[in-house]
Order: sequence, then C-alpha cells, then structure tokens
Amino acid sequence: MYVDWEYYKIFYYVAKYQNFTKAARVLGNNQPNITHMMNKLENQLHCVLFIRSNRGVTLTPEGETLYARISSAAVQIQDAEEELSASATFEHGAISISATETALNIYLAQRLREFHAQYPGIRLRISNHSTPQAIQAVKSGEVDFAVVTTPTKADSDLKTVPLMPFNEILVGGLTFTALASQMISLQELAAYPLIMLGNESMSRTFYRQFFLEHNAELHPDTEAATTDQMLTLVRSELGLAFMPEPMVRGNLQRGRIVQLNLRETIPPRLVCLVYDRHRPLNTAAREFQLQLLNSAKREGKK
Repeated sequence: MYVDWEYYKIFYYVAKYQNFTKAARVLGNNQPNITHMMNKLENQLHCVLFIRSNRGVTLTPEGETLYARISSAAVQIQDAEEELSASATFEHGAISISATETALNIYLAQRLREFHAQYPGIRLRISNHSTPQAIQAVKSGEVDFAVVTTPTKADSDLKTVPLMPFNEILVGGLTFTALASQMISLQELAAYPLIMLGNESMSRTFYRQFFLEHNAELHPDTEAATTDQMLTLVRSELGLAFMPEPMVRGNLQRGRIVQLNLRETIPPRLVCLVYDRHRPLNTAAREFQLQLLNSAKREGKK
C-alpha cells in the first residue's frame, strides 16, 4: 500500500498539536485542506485515527500506534534537514584529508589554518601517510582527497593537480661547515654519511632516479621515517640530507645547520592535490578543495 509521505507529515503535526488549525498554521496550509487530507489518510489506512471535538482532536488507539512510529521518523527527518542546512552554510561538517608530512609542513598547514579561521565549525581529520598510502586512501574512499609531493604515480582514474613547486637542498650539521664552502658532486657525496627516507618512499624513488641520471650510486647510511626525523638527525651531526628548502629555512637562518653546494641541479618537486573526480564531496570538502585549486591558479599567474 502506497501512502503519500505528505499525509504522514500532516498527521504528525495534527497529532502533535492535537488541533487541525494549529497544524495548518505551522505547515503554512489551511484547516479545511488539512482536514480533507487526514480524512483521505484514514480512508487509505482503513481506520479512524482521530476523535474530533470542538476543543480539537485526540488520538484513537490506532492513531497512538501510528504516531509512535511516525514521530521518531519525523524528528529524524527534521534533524537531517537542519544538519544539511547547517552544512550548506558551513556551520557544521567535516573534511578528511590524507597528507604527506612534507606537503603538510610546507603547504597544507597554512591553508588549513586559513580555512579553519574562516569556518571554525568544520571538523578537520588529517591522516599522515606516505604518497602511495595517501593515494590508496583516496582510491578506497577513506579520505576526501590527498595532498602529496611528487612523484605521485597516481592512477589515471584519479585527478592530480599541481598546487605549489618547491626546491630541495643538501644540508648538514655544523661539523660540515668547511665542506659547505666547496662544490661537491653526487659521486663525491658517496664519501659522506647520507640520511634519507625509507626505500618505499617516493622521495627515495625521486633521488634514486636523480643519482642514476648522473651515474652516481645512492647508498644511504641512515634511514628515517619522516622528514622531521631527518632534520633532527642532521642537527645531531649524523650526516647529510636532501631536505625541502622551506622546512630548513629557519634552521639555516639561525645557523643551526649549513647548506652544501651541489654541482648537479636538483629537479624541482611539486605539492599536488589528488582526488577522485567521480566521487562527490560534501559541501565543506568541496569548498576547501576549490580554495586550494583557486590558490594554485593565482600562484601560477604570478
């Protein structure tokens, strides 16, 4: 049996206020129309739902049974409508992002701070992943999108958009101050301890290719899990490391570490947005993604 949901909605308000006129006023309707539709509902359900009187209406046992079921559904629908309305106005909502540590440090954190200041009601969930893990999280739908560093090797069904270029430099602790005044080649670098991310990282893939193109061998002495760990190890005089320039700028300016002059030019890398173009985003995630894309366009025109 099909009954128009609108009849149940009207029934809910009539039962709630125990009055046809009050229900009509709340619904923006008129009392005769409300009465007519409730008569139709009773006919369709083959039972009497209301006992009418001059003072209003009371529910019959059948009406009480129906109201017990309908009221919970009506409240949930109202709550959903309010939640969607709040989401559309950015009062509430959530964004889930997978980010590599480098992308978070040199790009995403500042954008998140600006967005949070603009929409403080939006919850942010940031997952710290390697680039391959972040891309997999996008594919599986675990996150709305990812912000990672190149190389990405994202599948063709995912969209990859460059957000910001950045350069990496070779740095060392203060014990390498004398070496910092010289030019050093990748082949000569083999004589010094080198700190790098793990073999599964895309950063390692990037430098493996870079060394190979210049007929040099890459054999790190120390492997770190994160770029923050690499910087700590550099400051602890455990070796040299290729680091994103924005991440080490402050330590260089304060004289805590030194930059070495490499003969070969390190290719620039990119912070990229990776998302599934076929998967719809909620209002908050869509707005933040749009802000990232628009910011990239503005930077590209400079």
